[in-house]
Amino acid sequence: MKAIRPVPRTLLRDRAYAAIRDAIVAGEIEPGAVVRDAELAELLGLSRAPVREAFSRLVDEGLLESKPQSYTRVTPLVAADVRDAAAVVGALHELVTRAAVPRLDAADIAAMRAANERFAAAVGAGDVDAALRADDELHDVLVRVSGNRAAAATVARYTPLIRRLERRRFGEGGSCRSAGLHERLIDACAAGDVAGAVHVTAEIWRGLEELAD
Repeated sequence: MKAIRPVPRTLLRDRAYAAIRDAIVAGEIEPGAVVRDAELAELLGLSRAPVREAFSRLVDEGLLESKPQSYTRVTPLVAADVRDAAAVVGALHELVTRAAVPRLDAADIAAMRAANERFAAAVGAGDVDAALRADDELHDVLVRVSGNRAAAATVARYTPLIRRLERRRFGEGGSCRSAGLHERLIDACAAGDVAGAVHVTAEIWRGLEELAD
C-alpha cells in the first residue's frame, strides 16, 4: 500500500478554497448569501476544519465577510472595490508584461495564440466560463515568464473579484473583451515590442475598470 498516503491538510484546505471561490465567482452562491461551514463541508465531502480555513482566506480576499458569532456571507458586488482591484491587477500585468516580453520564446507565443483561439471560440459560443478561463491562460503566460512571484500572488488574490463582475455582466448580455486586443498584444510580444505590449495591456485593463463603472 505504498501508493496510499494521507492527503496533506493543506490540499484539503486548498480544495475547499478553490471550490467555494469558484462557486462565488460563478454566481452559484449569490452576493449576500449566508454560508455555513457544516453545510459546505458536507457538500464537499470534507471536515469542517478545511472549510473554515477556506472561509478565512476568502474573507481576506474580499469574497466573504464575517461577523463573529453571527454570520459569514458573500460580499455584495461593489463597483469601487472591483475598480480598485482592476487598477491593482492591471498595474501588475503591465509590470509582468514589461519583464516577460524579452524572455518569451516561440512556445510561449504559440501558447498565447492557442489560448486566444479558445477565447474567441468561447465568446462566439456564448460560453462565458470558457472565455474567462482562456483569458486567464493567455495572461498567465506573461505572469509565469516574468518570474515575479509577488505579482503572481497578488494577481491571483484579486482577479476573482474582477471575474465575478465580468461573469455577471456577460451573463446579462454584455460584451466580452475583444480577441482583437489579445491579438495585438500577442503580435507585440512576438515582435519583442515591450512598449507596445505594455500599451495594449493597459488598454485591456482600463476597459475592465470602465466595466466596473
